[in-house]
Amino acid sequence: MISAGDFKNGLTFDMDGEVMQIVEFQHVKPGKGAAFVRTKLRNVITGAVTETTFNPTAKFPEAFIERKDMEYLYNDEHLYYFMDLETYEQQVIDKSNLDESFRFVKENTTVKVLSYKGNVFGVEAPNFVELVVTKTDPGFKGNTATNATKPATLETGAEIKVPLFIDEGELIKIDTRTGEYLSRA
Repeated sequence: MISAGDFKNGLTFDMDGEVMQIVEFQHVKPGKGAAFVRTKLRNVITGAVTETTFNPTAKFPEAFIERKDMEYLYNDEHLYYFMDLETYEQQVIDKSNLDESFRFVKENTTVKVLSYKGNVFGVEAPNFVELVVTKTDPGFKGNTATNATKPATLETGAEIKVPLFIDEGELIKIDTRTGEYLSRA
């Protein structure tokens, strides 16, 4: 059991049958009255964020989220197929369980599949990926002096903004959390 006085960022716990993750917390001790803990919680399954206050002595059962390395194999419209790297069993995950960062994941990439009590609720893409630019406007000599950007389509079909000096066929590094260009690979 976890008491509200022991809350930390990133901690997951079970509250009224929902799995909650602490995004932010603050211990508040006003001049008058009892102390309390102000938190910003994210529902791990639905992604909804709520702000709640707790008595520091309130206790909650800890929720253990399983993060398993799996290899993304392929997709068939709304179904995505993953393979367990230890047992070689395949798992099918619906597109609704994938977040925005998954648009940067190409086939045969290792990702983390998140589950709670055997129910898959999400897939974490690697923080950084290297992808080939398949379509963009040509760059011109001398366009490196400013921070101007242009749209580019990547091999996964995702579109991002890249500097003007990037050409088609180049391998670039991308931060999947923000969807931003980092550097040439």
